[in-house]
Amino acid sequence: MTTPEDGYDKLFDELLRESARAAADFDYDESDFQENDQQELSDRNALRRIKGFSTELQDISEAEYRQLQLERVVLVGVWTEGTAEMAENSMAELKALAETAGSEVMDALIQRRDKPDPATYIGSGKLIELRQIVVATGADTVVCDGELSPAQLRTLEDKLKVKVVDRVALILDIFAQHAKSKEGKAQVELAQIAYLLPRLRGWGDSLSRQVGGRAAGGAGIGGRGPGETKIETDRRRIRDKMAKLRREIAEMKVSRDTKRQERKRFNIPSVAIAGYTNAGKSSLLNALTGAGVLVENALFATLDPTVRKCETAEGRVYTLSDTVGFVRHLPHQLVDAFKSTLEEVSGADLIVHVVDGSHSDPFEQIRAVRQVITEIGGEDIPEIIAINKVDIASPDVVMEILRREPNSYAFSVRSGFGVDGLVHAIEKSLPHPSVEITTVIPYQRGDLVSAIHEHGEILSEEHLAEGTAIHAYVDGGLAKAIEIATSKQE
Repeated sequence: MTTPEDGYDKLFDELLRESARAAADFDYDESDFQENDQQELSDRNALRRIKGFSTELQDISEAEYRQLQLERVVLVGVWTEGTAEMAENSMAELKALAETAGSEVMDALIQRRDKPDPATYIGSGKLIELRQIVVATGADTVVCDGELSPAQLRTLEDKLKVKVVDRVALILDIFAQHAKSKEGKAQVELAQIAYLLPRLRGWGDSLSRQVGGRAAGGAGIGGRGPGETKIETDRRRIRDKMAKLRREIAEMKVSRDTKRQERKRFNIPSVAIAGYTNAGKSSLLNALTGAGVLVENALFATLDPTVRKCETAEGRVYTLSDTVGFVRHLPHQLVDAFKSTLEEVSGADLIVHVVDGSHSDPFEQIRAVRQVITEIGGEDIPEIIAINKVDIASPDVVMEILRREPNSYAFSVRSGFGVDGLVHAIEKSLPHPSVEITTVIPYQRGDLVSAIHEHGEILSEEHLAEGTAIHAYVDGGLAKAIEIATSKQE
């Protein structure tokens, strides 16, 4: 008699063998994720600035000299809770975000505080140390691992004398670089200006002047009065632009809603692939459907959802959709702007939650993804935990996830290990039709037999002289159509 511990030991040994084999066969280099036929990826990389490429001119002044290079950034974080390892993981993720945005990380600084300083984020003492690091490294940008208030942003830029951006602005910049569809670009622009609006500020008198009286420059009658300041005008224009973008996104959303309603009308189950950014969602979709979606070893490579048709082993049709990746502290501006896109997750019948098993803290990633799924109203949807990259992950970590998550499966898209088991789990977790039928369908109504194969669950099927004898579960609409067809035949 086998016990659960025997099963875990067997899986543990299999994971060890898979890890050793993969270590010999594969090298997870960024080039491995790039395929020759992915024109989009090559176009994206072709637009990157390349450090070291510059025109060396001698007979020009220092002010005229320009050198093309990556932005040089210094990272700053405030550690308020959790362990030191969690703080380091957060900074490592910020480093990956900064590099994805097209910058070179020069140094990193982290401070232990009960809460961020309301004026300078890191406190006056660390601010002096940060200024010294900026000068020593020649950095031109400081990236903070958190959302800065407008006052903090202004104070830091005044004291450091370089550009300062926070985590939210950094993620928005990556989204702006990777958006390719009309809807995706509109959603990113809406999120960016929603972030910009409360941080809009004027410099000196250039944005504070009002038209009126002598200040109107001789405008005369009709030109006097308090009027609008320049900054008020800019804010009004931004609000008008936001309203226009929301209307455009609502119009583009109609097409997606129509397709989703058609799938619901025909009772086609939908499966959404969700998970942390760079966990391997697009790779899984490509492996299961041959969709040819862009795959890149970078954060937020996928912004636009891709929906593909799949079939179970019994021929039942369902859809698989690839979605935008989530991240810790996903900006609420993005959640609001990408609401129509995220509906692919909140409206699904099943969520395949892809987890990067090789990450240093996969449980924090699981928590962050579930938090976003709850925010968009998908907390009650059945979930499968799919642990990817087990060929390079620690077997101990993978086994811990399997123990703590009851409906979890280990696999590797790269080597193919465990993919068949994951597909079987997806098929078994699809919602089942509710109406049981036992009938004989005449051969001239082969369309109904085909519909049962696509949308129903067949228990038995036999070919008789008078027609096809079927025992199956189908939805109410199809059961009614079968009832009408068989009654006419009688």
